[in-house]
Amino acid sequence: MKRRLILENGTIFEGEAFGSLENTMGEVVFNTGMTGYQEILSDPSYCGQIVTLTYPLIGNYGINRDDFESITPYVKGFIVKELCQLPSNWRSAYTLDEYLKMKNIPGLSGIDTRKLTRMIRTAGTLKGVFAGPEEDAGALVQKLKETNLPTDQVSQVSTKTAYPSPGRGKRIVLVDFGMKHGILRELNKRKCDVIVVPHNITAEEVMQLKPDGVMLSNGPGDPTDVPEAIAMIQNILGKVPLFGICLGHQLFALACGAKTEKMKFGHRGSNHPVKELETGRVSITAQNHGYTVSSVENTPLEVTHVAINDDTIEGLKHKHEPAFTVQYHPEASPGPEDANHLFDQFLDMIETTEKEGEAVCLNA
Repeated sequence: MKRRLILENGTIFEGEAFGSLENTMGEVVFNTGMTGYQEILSDPSYCGQIVTLTYPLIGNYGINRDDFESITPYVKGFIVKELCQLPSNWRSAYTLDEYLKMKNIPGLSGIDTRKLTRMIRTAGTLKGVFAGPEEDAGALVQKLKETNLPTDQVSQVSTKTAYPSPGRGKRIVLVDFGMKHGILRELNKRKCDVIVVPHNITAEEVMQLKPDGVMLSNGPGDPTDVPEAIAMIQNILGKVPLFGICLGHQLFALACGAKTEKMKFGHRGSNHPVKELETGRVSITAQNHGYTVSSVENTPLEVTHVAINDDTIEGLKHKHEPAFTVQYHPEASPGPEDANHLFDQFLDMIETTEKEGEAVCLNA
């Protein structure tokens, strides 16, 4: 069945429909990963977005039960150059088409994804809508121009109630702004006693859980749309060690007086080089964000990592308190695991903080 992608600048791409046939509207972005479409599809950070995959053949290993990053996918649409309907993988349980139909997510194949990607790189992210060939393109373009996309993505994807993921190690409160399961897996792998909590938890409620450390997860959208999280971070900073990832990194920066801004087309892929300033070490990282920390001037923050491609800020640490954050995803899923050691660094920071606290008590 023919289907069209109509952009707010008036450009129309015609292709073949797969998945759901629902009309959908969202921000059109692109991801440069060569593999990992299942993890991309199920990453809550894509809430409200229509995702274009730049790798040409998608669906060739199907969908399996194990590689999801959330139970419910929140993408608004999926765009590919070529869709594979006959996947070859021993773990495959569904085709991509079957899975998108199950989850009521529309897909579009057979369009020039290279042209679309170049357009986004030139113009920046664009609003788009999926529509049938009989629908009035001019009216839809006008609607796109007049429509403001929702700003409540974090509240859509965050857990509504706290729940435990028990372990015998350090007690970690994981604040869910749109948490990828990969973060939870890495903490569980290190035997942490994790409590996952909603995005709007207060500082008092966090401290009542007696955490050894607090982790701020990834998530979708503009960090300034989550002021309650910024206030919570300000009130626990210095009381407990902190580690933030992606949106958690941006919220931590705002809580410390830094500034953020929307990027032209963001970083989305599994091949982004990041340089650690202290050592000069370069890691290849997985990323998915449309906003960045733009300035830390006149704040107690120090830049620890920068992106090789565009020199944007990729890591921060507090100059006086036990807290650090990164813009990229050390848990990968999908992507390289070059930065996986940051979870160990977080636990080491907790141990050091506890020893320093014990020393102060003994000296007193």
